[in-house]
Amino acid sequence: MIFGLFGKKNGNRRIVEKQYATLTTAARHPYLYEALDVPDTVMGRFEMLSAILILYFRRTRASATSGQEIAQEIVDAFFEDVDHSIRELGVGDAGVPKRMKKFAGMFYGRLESYAAAFDAADRDALAAALRRNIYPEGGEGAPSMDGLAAYLFDAETAMAGVGEDAIAVGALTVLEPRAPAQAV
Repeated sequence: MIFGLFGKKNGNRRIVEKQYATLTTAARHPYLYEALDVPDTVMGRFEMLSAILILYFRRTRASATSGQEIAQEIVDAFFEDVDHSIRELGVGDAGVPKRMKKFAGMFYGRLESYAAAFDAADRDALAAALRRNIYPEGGEGAPSMDGLAAYLFDAETAMAGVGEDAIAVGALTVLEPRAPAQAV
């Protein structure tokens, strides 16, 4: 993986590796793609990892200094992964910076729109933003993303209950997505 590149902040390396692995595993959960209408494509995986990372950053924004430092290193790991993926797709060295700038803009745009929906406790706004981003071509056939929005709100609530000690050691978990309980 890309973690050999963490020369600047080796003190947190194992914590960052552990936490980033947990976050990427959560973003790749099959249920997201099989039941919540996220396309299992490179861009679909980018969208889900972005959403999960946004939840993580929202949780750590009020953390002690070490939590914020770890969060920044996880951002760095994410963009190193994006860089690596772009290169694996055959983009040459000259084209990578332009693509990286585009992906960074996409990520930070999502951070802003998703945060606004979370801050307003507006599931419909989050579902609309997810639909715009995951299905940019739009159209009548694009899924509503209501289920994904509900899951992300539930996951954020679960993360809010995790203590600082878990963040400090890279043990913040992500709520596993599952079908909603059926009314009896």
